[in-house]
Amino acid sequence: MEVLRTEPDHKKLPPPKRRLSEKTKDALSAYLYISPFFILFAIFGLFPILFSFYLGFQRWNGFGEMEFVGLRNFELILGDALFWKSLSNTLIIGILGTVPQLIVAILLAFALNSAIVRFKNFFRVSIFLPYVTSTVAVAIVFGIMFNNQDFGLINIVIGWFGIDPVSWGTTEWGVKIAIATMIFWRWVGYNTIIYLAGLQSIPYDLYEAAKIDGATVYQQIRYITIPMLKPVIIFTVFLSTIGSLQIFAEPLVFLGRTFREEGMTVVLYLWREAFVNMAFGPASATALILFVIIILFSSINMYIANRIGK
Repeated sequence: MEVLRTEPDHKKLPPPKRRLSEKTKDALSAYLYISPFFILFAIFGLFPILFSFYLGFQRWNGFGEMEFVGLRNFELILGDALFWKSLSNTLIIGILGTVPQLIVAILLAFALNSAIVRFKNFFRVSIFLPYVTSTVAVAIVFGIMFNNQDFGLINIVIGWFGIDPVSWGTTEWGVKIAIATMIFWRWVGYNTIIYLAGLQSIPYDLYEAAKIDGATVYQQIRYITIPMLKPVIIFTVFLSTIGSLQIFAEPLVFLGRTFREEGMTVVLYLWREAFVNMAFGPASATALILFVIIILFSSINMYIANRIGK
């Protein structure tokens, strides 16, 4: 009789654990190190942006329940004459504070880059100092300088030229000039340092070759400096355009909580709607409109920059 042999059952061994490769470990560690920035950005940057888009179509005072109102908030904002006044103020103050600022910044950068000026490090620090100064401190100092009374510093200076004292805090153009001057003083050093870095990146061999060929200083600036500095100029114009549309701290501190129409900007209008009138829906709608305006101006800048580049 044939006996069947049965082999004992062997326990199945667990599959071997897959170990991460060194490349994967390096990638995970890199993502771990940079994750705090993205986490904080998602909480304090991305979420408020998305929430503003949502609030733009809601009626909410910050405490009760939200009510969907569709495009009603946009109709209220676009139908408000004060909004259009704030938009025109923003554009005028931006032009008054930005265009002269960029021109003076280029001239200062040329002066600091030349071999004639001595004590360059001292002047560089002095020019850049307004940028690191507190905006509140700057606004307080300029508020004293542009005092409405006859004994104000600026009124005294213009009085030497036979000009009557100006009420800088209440007149239409007085408020705009005072705020634009504050913006000019605070940001001219920042753009000067950027232009100076651009000038120092231009190879000096180009100037030497131009001098050998008999080029004048004007020709060197026109055919070497300006073309080589063109990307830097486009960069500063691009940032200055966006910054001029987001003016907020200067008019708020200079005018206080009076919210005078002469100095009302779009961001100040937005802030008043949200935190004074407690109308977060119209405030978010204003933010969305400003977002579209910034994209429009940025697109125009990019178009002009591409045309200049060609």
